[in-house]
Amino acid sequence: MIRRILRDAFGSSSAGFTEDDWEHALGGMHFLLELDGALIGHASVVERTLQVAATPLRTGYVEAVAIAPDRQDAGHGSRLMEAVTSHVRKRFELGALGTGRHRFYERLGWLTWAGPTSVRIGSGTRRTADEDGDILVLPTPSSPRLDLTAPISCEWRPGDVW
Repeated sequence: MIRRILRDAFGSSSAGFTEDDWEHALGGMHFLLELDGALIGHASVVERTLQVAATPLRTGYVEAVAIAPDRQDAGHGSRLMEAVTSHVRKRFELGALGTGRHRFYERLGWLTWAGPTSVRIGSGTRRTADEDGDILVLPTPSSPRLDLTAPISCEWRPGDVW
């Protein structure tokens, strides 16, 4: 049922919700939203290590956020993300996610990362310039002072690294 909601929300094209996207959503905390006994939404938070400049931060990375298409635009996504945001603030040094829907998340306290993005591969990094401006972060009570223009990097993984 969760995968159907994700496929329906993201579309079935090759740019839709991929098998790699599903794999990225596994292994963390899953948030499910039910309405009238039916599952209508999903999000997950997986632990990753992002580096801001040279500082590694234990990060709650948000994956696979979706509301069933016939239930969108009724505040359900905000309700789901409020629970996710609360969880991240309590348990991580930083929250992060990749998106093109900035205003939705910014209303909930997420900030657009303005610095350059990279992926860590082996002992080096490779720029991910196509992700610049699409990464949002959530400062938490345990976050160090953040310079949103500093370089940020994630570890490599199959599919979309961010």
